[in-house]
Amino acid sequence: MKIVPAILAETKNDFFFLIGQAESFTDYVQIDLMDGFFVPTRSFPEEKINILETSLYFELHLMVKHPAAFMSRIKSPNIKKVIFHFESEVKHADFIVHLSKMGIAPGLAVNPETKIDQFRELGLKVDTLLFLTVTPGNYGSPFRPEVIDKIAESRKIFTDKTIAVDGGVSLDNLKIFHDIGVHYVCIGSRIFLNDNPEKSYNTFTEKLAEIEKK
Repeated sequence: MKIVPAILAETKNDFFFLIGQAESFTDYVQIDLMDGFFVPTRSFPEEKINILETSLYFELHLMVKHPAAFMSRIKSPNIKKVIFHFESEVKHADFIVHLSKMGIAPGLAVNPETKIDQFRELGLKVDTLLFLTVTPGNYGSPFRPEVIDKIAESRKIFTDKTIAVDGGVSLDNLKIFHDIGVHYVCIGSRIFLNDNPEKSYNTFTEKLAEIEKK
């Protein structure tokens, strides 16, 4: 299992500042984009990704109502994966094909309330399934433990897919996700709202190393 730092920024300055912090301790991050409609929060202007000069590779988590429209405004060779929500308004299958043609791995995010039967067919078409264990849109939202069973069941159903978790991940529940076969967890506030993000990130990676030894 891997730890992926998640960057959620409402302003351009905050975005570039967090990117600069992340460059000191990782080579890969998740960037959260929000439109103020799908979730109540609006992130920095997404076009700023186009002028971003960084050594980081990243995936985009589109917490937006119209993901295809967002992607029409974004271009960066550093984008490795785009994860859009099952609950968004898009022609899901067409968007997956579009991303694949761009050389970008497609991923599907699902909110805590969404049932497996709703996204089962679509889940077979993507590279990654990202399970939200919080109500999306804000750093530090409360953890929804009922999602754990859904993740464990999905791990058995989608055996060849990358399974990821976003939201509410802590040192206390890290072992739970490891034990049910999650491939990576995205951690935002517990890294970047810390006085020393690099130290916090290292604490998580060290904890994970301890878990994997047992």
